[in-house]
Amino acid sequence: MEKKRGTYRLIPATNHYTKEMKQLVFDVLEEYGLKPGAIDFCLDDVEKHYFERGGYFVVILDQNGVVVGTGGIYPLDDQSLELRKMYLRSEHRGKGLGQWMLTLLLEKAKVLGFQRVELDTASVLKEAIGLYKKNGFQRFESDHMVARCDQAYELLL
Repeated sequence: MEKKRGTYRLIPATNHYTKEMKQLVFDVLEEYGLKPGAIDFCLDDVEKHYFERGGYFVVILDQNGVVVGTGGIYPLDDQSLELRKMYLRSEHRGKGLGQWMLTLLLEKAKVLGFQRVELDTASVLKEAIGLYKKNGFQRFESDHMVARCDQAYELLL
């Protein structure tokens, strides 16, 4: 399922994009002074770690077919999933692409039958936190936050 917005395309990710996805995620982490970690293993095989588990992962491509955004929903159990790896290259922020991707991922979560979405984030990711709050996410105390994160949010669908 491909979606278009101006010169951008949002498509389901495949392992064909592994190198570009990892580079984008690691570049954005570095931009904010964060470090890649063990949790990033899922980028090595999104087909296995997302789609085969019943989740979903997307990339946003620019007019040249370059990956400029990533995001996925990762099942935690049969009712809850985690929003993961939602990143955009800096030069593509502020264009509504994050909202576009989040809306699609939340719609997909509902279609797949999930009732709750949670996410971990770092306080330095102020734009992302603003986006999550604008979309109804509320802070909660997570019992499994990754090392580079200091906040957790949830949304009931």
